[in-house]
Amino acid sequence: MSLATVSHALSGRRAVSTESKDKVMAAVATLGYRPNLVARSMRTQKTWTVALVIPDIANPFYPEFARGVQSLITEHGYQLFICNTEGSVAAESAYLRDAIDRRVDGVIYSPVRTPVAGSITQLLQAQIPAVQMAADLGELAKGASFALTDYVHSDDEGGMTMATEYLLAQGHIRVGFINGPLGTGPSGRRRAGYSDALRNRGLEPNEDLIATVPFNRAGGVEGAQRLLDLQQPPTAVVCANDLIAIGALDAARYRGLRVPEDLAVVGFDDIEAASLVSPALTTILNPAHEIGHICGRLLLDRTSGGYTGAPREVSVATTLVRRASA
Repeated sequence: MSLATVSHALSGRRAVSTESKDKVMAAVATLGYRPNLVARSMRTQKTWTVALVIPDIANPFYPEFARGVQSLITEHGYQLFICNTEGSVAAESAYLRDAIDRRVDGVIYSPVRTPVAGSITQLLQAQIPAVQMAADLGELAKGASFALTDYVHSDDEGGMTMATEYLLAQGHIRVGFINGPLGTGPSGRRRAGYSDALRNRGLEPNEDLIATVPFNRAGGVEGAQRLLDLQQPPTAVVCANDLIAIGALDAARYRGLRVPEDLAVVGFDDIEAASLVSPALTTILNPAHEIGHICGRLLLDRTSGGYTGAPREVSVATTLVRRASA
């Protein structure tokens, strides 16, 4: 058996026959062979590592997103290193500098705040391919920095329009919106979708019915309590993510309100917990695994040299998942 066949069987980057691969793996097990990764990096001028920089690993959306990335890139011999910034711009910058210093072969990241020209520039200057998973690049999308990176996002605006229109179609006029901080994550596009749905029905968005809170369960409790304290509280709330929506369910329960009879609640993302809470959460499916897979594919296109063209923007469709909360 040739050295090339052994190499291909171990790396998985080229197909070999099942018989040959079985023989190689049997020999590996017998001899206790472990590849010398440093030698391989020196030979290929690659570190075979990809950094994944995310803002909140406690949000179930991001582990599923990471699984989508990993399921693809490991098939091509890469190892994934996850960097959790905890929503800190300083931590994000530090992780990106570290990724550059370690000469990773690529970076996939979801920025804490937008626009993110400085972060992109760091990577581009180091000639490290990057793919952004971001909700709203704002004016950056028109600039030179964005023109050098691929960009993946879900249809946040369309999904939130869909969620709000669903509540309006049920006869709700006072529909509240519990959003995350503007300038972070998907908050801008999701607020735009909420406003579009109201205006499509001839209703002007009412700032009193919009609460801005952190993207977590405690934020959902805070935001719902604030809206329910209004002299004319909403009869329904749409939330910028499922963690906020689950917090809104908590707030309704604390007040003895029935969901959806007294307060209808709709979330966004369809994390696993959305189907487990009571009542089960009506929400917008935001396919985290698929988005991660797409980010991985775009990055591999760049790291392999198979694609060197203009940046690609990919928008992933969202769908309404009807359950018991609305």
